[in-house]
Amino acid sequence: MSAMLDHVVFQVLTLQVRLLACRERLAADTDSEALHDLRIALRRLRSLMRPLRGLPGVEQLEGAAQALGTLTTPLRDREVLAAQLIQRGHLQAGQRRLEGRARTFASVARSPQLARVLAILDVFPLFLRAADREGLVQRLEQRVDRRLVKQWHTLAQALEDPAHDRHRLRLLIKRVRYGDEAYPQLDHAGKQLQRLLKKAQGDLGDWHDRFQWLLQVREHSDLAGCKVAWEHELHAAERTSDITLEMLRKAVARR
Repeated sequence: MSAMLDHVVFQVLTLQVRLLACRERLAADTDSEALHDLRIALRRLRSLMRPLRGLPGVEQLEGAAQALGTLTTPLRDREVLAAQLIQRGHLQAGQRRLEGRARTFASVARSPQLARVLAILDVFPLFLRAADREGLVQRLEQRVDRRLVKQWHTLAQALEDPAHDRHRLRLLIKRVRYGDEAYPQLDHAGKQLQRLLKKAQGDLGDWHDRFQWLLQVREHSDLAGCKVAWEHELHAAERTSDITLEMLRKAVARR
């Protein structure tokens, strides 16, 4: 088995253990970060799988991970909004969005979406070893490297577009950043560039949160008291992210 395949199997087993731990934390409602940690593990899994498309089991695992992401996204968004409201002193509005958290967590822990991800992970290393014996995993490192390079190229093109879409850039930055973290041995980004990616993702995340919250103001009257502050923060996040994105554009162009 190649070193790259060993790396993938090790990462799969590591993420499986993390997801199992998150499932138990969710079932017992031990802490408020269980859902967030599950989603981080899920994001790392999807980043690990993306360059492996075409290998046995990858399509099924990606589909299962996407379904679990779809299930948990609105739940996590509600948690983040609740924390924001409580921080601003809107305790009742925040607490309303946290009602039934234990039931929500338990429903995720026993969801068919999570069960399917874990079931596929349980046999996925066997799929990879069988594919290796059949000669389907030859030149795996080159294959992964080509696909990561393509992701960097797509990001570079988007950064050069003066009319860039912040939503799309945020997703492309996350894809490149987590892809680099999934395969650090390929060394596509040094520490400085990694820091820039993280900062750009954070800045765009701040902008995205305010953008989404302001959309909800129209439908939820208990958010009206935050509207002016969020509008100011949205514009500030736009300015900050534009500066960071320009720095990132230059850094990516120099790669």
